[in-house]
Amino acid sequence: MSENLQDNTFSLNPKQIVIGAQMLFVAFGALVLVPLLTGLNANVALFTAGAGTLVFQLVTRGKVPVFLASSFAFIAPIIYGVQQWGIPGTMCGLAAAGLLYVLISLGIRVFGSDILHRILPPVVTGPVIMVIGLVLAPVAVHMASGRTGDGAAWLVPQPTAYMVAGVALIVTVLVSLLGKGLFRLIPILCGITAGYLTALGLDLSGISSSIQASFDPGELQNWTGPTLISMQKVLDAPWLAVPDFTLPVWNLEAIFFIVPVAIAPAIEHFGDVLAIGSITGKDYVDDPGIHKTMLGDGLATSLAACLGGPPNTTYSEVSGAVALTRSFNPFIMTWAAIAAILLAFIGKLGGFLNTIPAPVMGGIMVLLFGAIAVIGINTLVRAGTDLMQPRNLTIVAVILVFGIGGMNFDLTVVKLGGIGLAGIIGVVLNQILPQARS
Repeated sequence: MSENLQDNTFSLNPKQIVIGAQMLFVAFGALVLVPLLTGLNANVALFTAGAGTLVFQLVTRGKVPVFLASSFAFIAPIIYGVQQWGIPGTMCGLAAAGLLYVLISLGIRVFGSDILHRILPPVVTGPVIMVIGLVLAPVAVHMASGRTGDGAAWLVPQPTAYMVAGVALIVTVLVSLLGKGLFRLIPILCGITAGYLTALGLDLSGISSSIQASFDPGELQNWTGPTLISMQKVLDAPWLAVPDFTLPVWNLEAIFFIVPVAIAPAIEHFGDVLAIGSITGKDYVDDPGIHKTMLGDGLATSLAACLGGPPNTTYSEVSGAVALTRSFNPFIMTWAAIAAILLAFIGKLGGFLNTIPAPVMGGIMVLLFGAIAVIGINTLVRAGTDLMQPRNLTIVAVILVFGIGGMNFDLTVVKLGGIGLAGIIGVVLNQILPQARS
């Protein structure tokens, strides 16, 4: 099924509604993965993805067929932020990150798009993206092994965890490599489903119980019974409920920590807009303008943070679905957004998502966080960056060690550290170090 390229109208046509729902299905796995990994509310994430997409469409005058949802780039700072400042304080930093997009869009409008490349070249954004992925590696290993994200306690016996995480990881990889048509666009959803069914099978067969019995009881904490999956949360959840929105609370430290992370997805935004333009055959950099798309992305991110949801970004999976179905009408994304908002009010959906065992998430995270690091490497490779040139070597080396090593500075009024400090130091070094002589 496809839509005419020139048909850019919104209608109650059942065909348009079905295609819109299909777009949400493509995005669903990645959309809910971020809140599940970071401790945010999945129903809120659904609502803010839908609301953010509608805001984007208003800003861009309904010209760009993209769907905005949970950004992977912010997973690491959200996990750290929730541990340090709680969800309200973290939301303050995320709202400020959205405002940085707004400032960037104003800069582009005044000075042109080249200003972003001058301030944030690949030699800065590449290693920052690498840091975002690599600092999370221990979390992925802990959860895939059956422990909590910080490794402090066992949740699942390790042999059981390895089986479940292994299935989730292998299926995700195989679908991404061998999947055809729609399946090729939903490898994460397929991996989560396979891992969940494996855990359910281990429960029903009694294997997980026998493994638990042989596991050192002194090492196992927070174990809720012989099953990997408990449906109690589904039974307790109401069918219909208002999402558990959380308002941000002012936190300057969170702002300085999280805002620099936004430089990486800001650069990726250009690539996403160019990609969807190549699919539809339209120049969205010119009309509605990259400053408008950046503004829409920023406002959607700030809106999400003001309600307790993860930052939004354009989804390449959905762009792939647009190419596959030839559904170029931007208002199809309106129906996808409406579907996301309606699903957000189904309480039992959130309860079901919370039954997914930690090892399933861990298996997905092993691939996901490694992939983020590889994207950073590819950013440097595509730009042809000579890493042996002293200037480039210095910038990349300092960013990596500061970010992965956990360097931090306590400036009394605010504490800078981790990914945020790595991003700031990268921008500063790029501005003050002299250019290489030709």
